[in-house]
Order: sequence, then structure tokens, then C-alpha cells
Amino acid sequence: MSEQPKLKVYYDGACPRCIRDRHRYQRLAGRAAGSVEWVDVTGNEQILRARGVRPEDALQALHVEDPQGRIHVGLDAYILLLRRIPVLKPLAWTLGLPGLRGMLERIYRRSVRRRLARQGRLP
Repeated sequence: MSEQPKLKVYYDGACPRCIRDRHRYQRLAGRAAGSVEWVDVTGNEQILRARGVRPEDALQALHVEDPQGRIHVGLDAYILLLRRIPVLKPLAWTLGLPGLRGMLERIYRRSVRRRLARQGRLP
């Protein structure tokens, strides 16, 4: 089995749910978990800016950098990440369905803003 090129996932390490999601992903990914580098956006503003990502934006949506250096945001980032795990590929496909995609993006953005507001971290 050939090794997949690395994805770089910029996630909120101060978010308990984000941390749980990361651990769940790593558990499901098994050996493929090594093809993902996790970067906590908290305290890494320079790294984010160097990649063209505003730290405020990184807090409000998942950002994933593909092996070609392109940044994927929000649902696109989740889909890219989920496609790496065979058992989650159907979920990635479902998330990309046109009828669901817009609604899920809105729900995701709203829930993140509420969480950040509750934590007093909303930019």
C-alpha cells in the first residue's frame, strides 16, 4: 500500500469537541492517520498568515491544506479529510450533495459562532 501525501489540518485545539473529533478521526484512520499533520490554530498565527489564512477565519472554520498547498475551508475541508478513510468515504460523498451542502454549511457556521461566543473567543 503506497503512502498518501500529507494533509495539514488547522484545527482549534482549545475546543473540546474539535479535540474529540481529531481523536475519533485518528482512531478510525488507523495507519492512514500518519498522512495527516494536525496544527493547532491557537498560538500559531504566524504559520496561518504565512499560508494566507487569517487567524480569525481559522477559528471559525476548519482549514485543510492539501499536498499541493491549496487551502480548503469548511465543508470542503471536512470532505477532503473524510475521503482519506474508507469507512467515511460515503459520508464525505453525502456531505457534498448539492441539496445538503448549503444547509450543512450554514448549520456548521452557526454552531461554531455560538461555541466561540460562549467561550468568549468570537473574533
